[in-house]
Amino acid sequence: MNESVFTYAAPGLKFGRGASDEIGWDVRQLVATTGGSARRVLLVTDPGVAATGHPGRIAAAMGSHGLDVTVFAGARVEPTDASMEEAIAFAREAGPFDAVVAVGGGSAIDTAKAVNLLLTNAGSLMDYVNAPVGGGRPPEQPLLPLVAVPTTTGTGAESTTICVLDVLALKVKTGISHARLRPTLAVVDPDLTMTQPAMVTASCGMDILCHALESWTARWFADFDAKQPEQRVPYCGANPIADLWSEKAMSLLAGAFRRAVRDGSDTEAREEMALAATFAGLGFGNAGVHVPHACAYPIAGRVRDYRPAGYPDNAPIVPHGMAVVMTAPAAFALTFEASPERHLRAAELLGGPSAAGSSGGADTLPTVLRGLMRDVGLPSGLAELGYGSADVDDLVDGALKQQRLLATAPIDVTADDLATVFAGSLEHW
Repeated sequence: MNESVFTYAAPGLKFGRGASDEIGWDVRQLVATTGGSARRVLLVTDPGVAATGHPGRIAAAMGSHGLDVTVFAGARVEPTDASMEEAIAFAREAGPFDAVVAVGGGSAIDTAKAVNLLLTNAGSLMDYVNAPVGGGRPPEQPLLPLVAVPTTTGTGAESTTICVLDVLALKVKTGISHARLRPTLAVVDPDLTMTQPAMVTASCGMDILCHALESWTARWFADFDAKQPEQRVPYCGANPIADLWSEKAMSLLAGAFRRAVRDGSDTEAREEMALAATFAGLGFGNAGVHVPHACAYPIAGRVRDYRPAGYPDNAPIVPHGMAVVMTAPAAFALTFEASPERHLRAAELLGGPSAAGSSGGADTLPTVLRGLMRDVGLPSGLAELGYGSADVDDLVDGALKQQRLLATAPIDVTADDLATVFAGSLEHW
């Protein structure tokens, strides 16, 4: 018997230039104001974002509304289990708190999600990490109100129920997924994204793109086996509501992405990118993502020496959006036969040939993706990130551990399929 129910959920949303100026009022509404002391807020950010002055300004705004703000500015770009444990230890020592505010990219927001989880629930971080890497334990207690304030346009972390991290000992990127991790309120202020370097804009924009594409091409919700209410997970497959968000995100990207990378001061392009990121997050946060994201985890987790422009140079990293899109052309060639019309429509939304009466085939969408990757200055393939054909088996092994994501793919994905995807992603041009 097939599933007949899909679910949809989203945080409260405040969007627009200057929205971050109102966070003091917003948080004051969320925290308990009776009892006098129930006004303590933890603000989580990273050193780079802290240097822009945005977190300090937001903390001051909360202070003017009678809130007592403690700042943790040590979130790591591309967080690890070690960096999250450091943040958790800080919060436990400095607490208790009544709310958490995250100001930054997906790394800061995901760190805040983990902190919120471990401030309110017993156990260790690895207890909650998705199985089979971790214990897969669900939270038993409600979490504190979490306000997510993105300063990059891409991750969608302000809308989702997941936080992503590298487990250093295993050299694998994985995550924690539960509905209670979803932020209470997302405050999206395009003005905060104006300081993004070009490569950060390019990488984060590719995350938006893949969120929308993977949600749009995910297995249809009614093609899953029927589930009892307690068995349903946040990623329920493509569905009519998620489709609306994903389509609009792609059409916005088609007009704004190249402009935002080329000219960081283009306020219209920045606003459209922020809107696209929000729409894509609202889509994939319910439908889910699949093959490119599953492949991205080992690409990022096994990085050796790659250091991209515009990112901190203290350690090798492959930024998340860059890692995701590296395998996207080959992945969507693989999934084409599951829904040719959806793949061709996606190519059209992104500026490719019209799907109406199109004779396009499996390479239509990959061709559009490669052109966009090249136009925004991304690496030419996995080889440029330091990987070769000898790494394919290891990368496949890492991707196979992401069964939560692969289950959302529109086809049953085998190890041989993944090997084809990785091998086909070593060089795109």
